[in-house]
Amino acid sequence: MATSDARIRTYTLAERAAHPDFAIRDEGTRSRIQEAHRHEYFQVQLNVRGRTRQHIGAVERALEPGSLSFVLPYRVHRIAHPPGSKFYVISFAQRFLRPELEVDPLDIEDVALSQAPELAPFLYQEFLDFRLRGGELDAAQAACRAMTAENGRRGFCSAELIRAHLTLLLGLVCRRYEPQLVELAAGQAQRRSRRDALARVGRYVRENLTRRITLPEAAAAAMLSPNHLAHLLKKGTGKTFTALVTERRMERARELLAHTGMRISEIAHEVGFDDEAYFARRFRQCLGMSPREYRERRSARSA
Repeated sequence: MATSDARIRTYTLAERAAHPDFAIRDEGTRSRIQEAHRHEYFQVQLNVRGRTRQHIGAVERALEPGSLSFVLPYRVHRIAHPPGSKFYVISFAQRFLRPELEVDPLDIEDVALSQAPELAPFLYQEFLDFRLRGGELDAAQAACRAMTAENGRRGFCSAELIRAHLTLLLGLVCRRYEPQLVELAAGQAQRRSRRDALARVGRYVRENLTRRITLPEAAAAAMLSPNHLAHLLKKGTGKTFTALVTERRMERARELLAHTGMRISEIAHEVGFDDEAYFARRFRQCLGMSPREYRERRSARSA
């Protein structure tokens, strides 16, 4: 799902719905988003009729009739439904389903399965295809119809009734895929997913050291939102994005100083600095010596 971050918009429920905590729509709604995007809320899609593909982060998975898609906040995603499709799209704020869960949406992946089991499908959508059949699919569609009707009237206890039907829908999926979800949780699949995302960022940075690299560009290359990438970097490495890029520039500069005869001005350009003097200052700040001194010391060791 290659796309420029400048085109990836982040939506809020206030922009997309009449209520700030919950929304449900079907294929008859005209306000479909066809391009890759992300949003601040959780989203579930139940595909009733029609075959398509869903793109979530860097993963592409089939979305067959009876399939469900679970999208965490700030995940870049896109689902294009063909003509004649029938589906439901459910969007809700974290506080709507779990008001007591005081955790940043970007840290949902660290919530134990036992603490919020109904959120498990969101955590492992990249690893599983979720699909209901027969009576389970009928019950899921009935829950969607009930949520649609209750959300339309929004009276006394409507939120509680909607929450009950939403929990039922999520519970059907969790019960159907309990063994796989428990196994993924035990194998710490989310940590592997985060490592893979950071590896994509590292690869992008290494391949673009000769030019200016921005956080949004790197995030788009890794199929993340900029704030999600910044959060992952801080959490996984303790570094800011700027510090990571500088570290990679200095690593490459040391390699070139030690193993090539390139002029320092050429090395500065090769690692993304237009100004040799500024490169030398940054190198000294990071390594405690000038590029020339570093090269001389390396040459003396090799002699």
